[in-house]
Amino acid sequence: MDNPEKPTTLITGAGIGIGAATARAFADADYRVIVTDILEGEGRSVAGDIESGGGEAEYRHLDITNTDEVDAVVSTVQDRYGPLHTVVANAGIAHRVPLTELTDEKWDHTHDVDLKGVMRVCRAAAPAMRAAGRGSMIALSSIMGVAYGWDEHVQYSAAKAGVVGLVRGLAVELAGDGVRVNGIAPGYIRTAQALSEEHSLGPEGLERAAEFIPMGRVGEPEDVADVSVFLASEEARYITGQVLVVDGGLLVGRY
Repeated sequence: MDNPEKPTTLITGAGIGIGAATARAFADADYRVIVTDILEGEGRSVAGDIESGGGEAEYRHLDITNTDEVDAVVSTVQDRYGPLHTVVANAGIAHRVPLTELTDEKWDHTHDVDLKGVMRVCRAAAPAMRAAGRGSMIALSSIMGVAYGWDEHVQYSAAKAGVVGLVRGLAVELAGDGVRVNGIAPGYIRTAQALSEEHSLGPEGLERAAEFIPMGRVGEPEDVADVSVFLASEEARYITGQVLVVDGGLLVGRY
């Protein structure tokens, strides 16, 4: 039986990596978790694991580049459970594309996922949150959008920088209605994306990165997930419009 008192969080890209860890972290914090992803097998597996562990979760297919699907999923979930307590806009892509090969289509695709996709989910959730007078939106940026440049990933850096501006703008617009909007900028985290030799550092490059991270290790998805839970909590009640860097001291250690 559904518990109307249990807060509901919707997480995009929750089938793998940071999104999956975030889904599990919110379940551990006694949230009802809506696991969304285009990766159906992975998403259902995460939701199933949560339920097997005694939590409450369900999987919903969600392509964040499809406005109609975003609106429909958010509406369906809210019709069943009421206004979302939290949205974690995590889904993203990072493709290595040299400038000479960076077509308008490749640029637009990254922005459609990494920036406009965040906006779509927040836009869909905002009306009910505002009517309820509460809510927390959390958007995933990156150190590449905060302080780093990333060669052959300029479309990614630009989109993730856009997420920072989106967080600030939404925070100011929604604050009066009790809705908080914050971001997280992860550093080097052990995810499938970072482990890709085609599009990122690869396993060996990731391990070498640990040598110049002050805390001496690459981050794990759980390191980021727990920050999302904090930002959604009452303990973060006076924090809005901020992008928290979660990088083991990388930025302050190198700059």
